[in-house]
Amino acid sequence: MTSEAFRILRAAGRAQVAWKNGGGVTREIAASPGAATGAFDWRVSLADVTEDGPFSVFPGVDRTLTVVEGEGMDLMVGGEHHIVDEPYWPHDFPGDLETDGRLLAGPVVNLNVMYRRDRVRAQVAVVRGTLRLAAPEGGAVLAVALEDGAVIEGTDTGLGRYDAVLLRHRAPCVLRTQGYAALVTLTGQEPGSQ
Repeated sequence: MTSEAFRILRAAGRAQVAWKNGGGVTREIAASPGAATGAFDWRVSLADVTEDGPFSVFPGVDRTLTVVEGEGMDLMVGGEHHIVDEPYWPHDFPGDLETDGRLLAGPVVNLNVMYRRDRVRAQVAVVRGTLRLAAPEGGAVLAVALEDGAVIEGTDTGLGRYDAVLLRHRAPCVLRTQGYAALVTLTGQEPGSQ
């Protein structure tokens, strides 16, 4: 299997970008068509949340938030409470509604998937074991190791915690995990290059 079939995105190479409100930092894993804030069709990142506060509003964007470290958050989304306290449990909400987050018991790390609902659909699942990864036609699939000990079958390519593998072509690969991984499947228009 050639590395052209997939792209490894290492956690160690990600820049930390501070939030405007100072309540945390974001580390982008992948985005399409690029990393410009607000100009994405889809974006996947890890957010270190250290303080209570408002979320940024993204018109036309849907979000999936998954707590991967910490005790969770109480989200007030458009005036409704959403308790997000189950680790590795994806929670969907509209990104264009006013949202405020309150930490339940200290800092958290969230896997954050955002996508423009008129261009892309995203499905997020947290899984473990042997995963056959194949990008849907005109889409992409991203697997993020949430724990150490994942390897791409037939290669010596291992994934540590928060490393990811991105497939844009239909050629499949097999990921074997010892722990959990987040699987993000993106469908819709052909996502642009990163």
